[in-house]
Amino acid sequence: MDIPAYLQRIRYSGSLQPDAATLQALHLAHLYAVPFENLDISLRRPILLDQECLFDKIVRRRRGGFCYELNGLFAELLIALGFEVTYLSARVASDDGTYGSEFDHLVLLVESPDDRSTAWLADVGFGDSFRQPLLAYSTAEQLQSGRAYWLESHGEYRLLWQREAGGEMERQYRFTFQPRRFDDFEEMCHYHQTSPESSFTRRRICTLALPGGRLTLADTRLITTLDGRRSERSVSEGVEYNRLLHDLFGIDLGE
Repeated sequence: MDIPAYLQRIRYSGSLQPDAATLQALHLAHLYAVPFENLDISLRRPILLDQECLFDKIVRRRRGGFCYELNGLFAELLIALGFEVTYLSARVASDDGTYGSEFDHLVLLVESPDDRSTAWLADVGFGDSFRQPLLAYSTAEQLQSGRAYWLESHGEYRLLWQREAGGEMERQYRFTFQPRRFDDFEEMCHYHQTSPESSFTRRRICTLALPGGRLTLADTRLITTLDGRRSERSVSEGVEYNRLLHDLFGIDLGE
């Protein structure tokens, strides 16, 4: 792991002490610098759960990725810095009340070697969700930037809820604390790249957190949310689409 190159990619120059403050700062820096995107899938470029491939794509070629890529590589950075990281399997909530399959989503349980009494849920690969790691074993509300998050206990499961400032509640995903291996996610990573049932094969998405908002290119719609105000416009395929990817997200699909 080339730590300096990774830190330069996420524009981070703070403390590297493996503690809660460093984790919080790295998590936020990652979300502000690296887009959540699935553009390789529509281009039929295979996504491999290989750390060197992920580092080359996200750090050297300055791309984004989806959960397996972003959280997979972020875990390696945290481990290299001295954190203890456990891979967790999550199932993403659907509008009809059901959940995806096991290994549908990858999240991280992170602990500091100096404080084993506290564990954090970290996730830089879900898109529009919490920006600071959550206390993993707490069921209390955790407030962030006008939103509330909490982990509801359902037997062995924890269900992540998000509530907007206006009061609208959303189930995001549920998970258990059973430790997993990174290669356990390979089958579902392949599924999400190839199955017509996967949302990732049905639409292109590129989204990046901003201080006070979010910037999203969803197929041919550019959506900007800033300080509670949302604007949306159509985007033409080809030259304009590629220009916006480059100018707004730093992505060049020709590489």
